[in-house]
Amino acid sequence: MLLRVTDVEYLGDYTLLCDFNNGERKKVNLEPLLSFPAFEELRDKDKFVQFGLDGTIFWANGADIAPEYLLEHGERYDN
Repeated sequence: MLLRVTDVEYLGDYTLLCDFNNGERKKVNLEPLLSFPAFEELRDKDKFVQFGLDGTIFWANGADIAPEYLLEHGERYDN
């Protein structure tokens, strides 16, 4: 099965809540990625919150994040 993000919610700061097609739900802090060139402009939270969803999370500047990264670096979220 190809891993996909099925739903995403902004939780504040640089944290997203991601639901996956394997039934898992993870809270992911993306702040560590903001030092990489593709993500630098997303330090502006007004831009950060303008993400889209198409199986993974993406932004207008072309940045995106593999679902595998989100799953591996997220914390389990049961609420």
